[in-house]
Amino acid sequence: MTDYYELAELADRLFSIAEDDEEKLAEVLDTLEESLRWELLESDFLNAYQIFYYLFRETPTLLAEERLILQPASSLGLGVFFEERGLAELVFVVRDRTPLVLVTDGERVLKAFEGALAYHEAVAFAEETF
Repeated sequence: MTDYYELAELADRLFSIAEDDEEKLAEVLDTLEESLRWELLESDFLNAYQIFYYLFRETPTLLAEERLILQPASSLGLGVFFEERGLAELVFVVRDRTPLVLVTDGERVLKAFEGALAYHEAVAFAEETF
């Protein structure tokens, strides 16, 4: 495990290289050794939107992006509500380094989608179902 201050310095260097561009940030994260990359992805140095973009290489709706920006990456273990599609709510979760998008009715999970296509699959399911 990397020292907190070293991880903070690394995050600062990544941000200076990426210049607020999530695509550049994802490219730089790809160059890191996997265990170090996941230390950052699971830390509070990145926000949930940066993790969403990194794992899906996709931009959600503007409101969803804003919701994700306000949450630290570390909150993704429990899940972060980020988007509504009809009556469905989408929740972004990262478990065992795997991205998940849960489709809920606000109270219970109706279906869970896993992997790089989870966001697209969840949106399609929510739009077909509701």
